[in-house]
Amino acid sequence: MVFEPLQGGAGGHQPRPELDALVLDVLDRVADKWTMCVLEVLHQHGVQRFTRVGELVRTISQRMLTKTLRQLEADGLVLRTVHPEVPPRVEYQLTEMGASLCAAFCSLWVWAERHEPELRQHKLARAGATVERG
Repeated sequence: MVFEPLQGGAGGHQPRPELDALVLDVLDRVADKWTMCVLEVLHQHGVQRFTRVGELVRTISQRMLTKTLRQLEADGLVLRTVHPEVPPRVEYQLTEMGASLCAAFCSLWVWAERHEPELRQHKLARAGATVERG
């Protein structure tokens, strides 16, 4: 995918290739289904244990939840706290940076809600076109 920034860049700033690459890297890491769901759960529900995050996300496998939480922790978006108990209690919460990312992505949900009828109409039209071609 080639990224073509707007003339003058976002907010009137000059385009910077290194910043463009960083933005694409962030999008590549977080714009998948499970990452967005886990971020949203932690944003809405605060500090949660592993099992509860899985319950709130619903259809995620334990393997995928583990992988997603590890990546979010490595990226500095989630803090993992192990409490020295028997058995150990592990909790996850958003870091300040993770919370600010959720705030940034919140606008996507607002946009989708505003355009929901049109988005559903186009989705149905695509599905119908696929069936007709089939």
